[in-house]
Amino acid sequence: MIDGFKIADRMIGKNHSPFIIAEMSGNHNQSLDRALEIVEALAMSGAHALKIQTYTPETMTLDLDEREFHISDPNSLWAGTSLYKLYSEAYTPWEWHKPIFDRAHELGLIPFSTPFDDTAVDFLETLDVPCYKIASFENTDIPLIRRVVATGKPVIISTGMATVAELDETVRAAREAGCKDLILLKCTSTYPATADNTNILTIPHLRNLFDCEVGLSDHTMGVGVSVASVALGATVIEKHFTLNRADGGVDSAFSMEPAEMAQLVLETERAWQSLGQVSYGTTEAEIKSLQYRRSLYVVKDLKAGDVLTHDNVRAIRPGLGIATKYIDVVIGKTVKQNVTRGTAMSWAIL
Repeated sequence: MIDGFKIADRMIGKNHSPFIIAEMSGNHNQSLDRALEIVEALAMSGAHALKIQTYTPETMTLDLDEREFHISDPNSLWAGTSLYKLYSEAYTPWEWHKPIFDRAHELGLIPFSTPFDDTAVDFLETLDVPCYKIASFENTDIPLIRRVVATGKPVIISTGMATVAELDETVRAAREAGCKDLILLKCTSTYPATADNTNILTIPHLRNLFDCEVGLSDHTMGVGVSVASVALGATVIEKHFTLNRADGGVDSAFSMEPAEMAQLVLETERAWQSLGQVSYGTTEAEIKSLQYRRSLYVVKDLKAGDVLTHDNVRAIRPGLGIATKYIDVVIGKTVKQNVTRGTAMSWAIL
């Protein structure tokens, strides 16, 4: 099994706290100033990485009126919108990438991106990104995956919608192209996703099946699903991020606000810390607590020769007397000396 690797200066793996990625997506609302504010708020939250997306409307789709170029699902956040219009609203202008990345570096964040075609990879290479993310909708785009792997950088792939056979083809292609550092993110490609449709028990199965790091690209609301995924072995968590959902934006409805991101960072680290190892018996931290177990105590003054009964011997705290399991052995015995109330029972006084 893999034992972890680095993205920039951050170790990824089960022996390290979860790597928290915040996805800006189109939540900049076509304002560079807002994009930079998002970077600053993210840094304050304690997250580790900022991810954006690198494409243009033209590299994603065609500006056509035909029905198949529109989002027809009435339950979609973007129902009725053409694909071209959606990507025109959501894309991050390429000339913004450097100032966004520069600000992220200044604040200690690890910035990178999701490319959607070769031109995006070529451009991102000029910015020396430390890794690449493949989106769920591109996880079967084998030529794109090969192009990304050719950079020699770690690759993160979301698994939304992909069958085991498709993931096997994707992982094989990545490894045959030379990918050494691979992360698969369990993902449900609905926006937002619901907890009951997330199936995070897949996470340890992914790890065992493909022998790589695993994580969660989480589109649910709140932190519960992400925290639970850490208990199942997730070493990377990705969540969408915005300044304020009320401000609107293409992905704002299922994005975290700064206080929520801070909670995610805190609670996923706590979840990771709690894993420890298989352990029974008294831990070092518990040693002082042993004295507060119940044990047998004399609860009435006794004279030499008195018989011990349930009326004068009881199981109480603290735990300095004979263990409570010996109550039936002790009852009926006599004491050989005077004993004052509150004396811990010992074999020596019988």
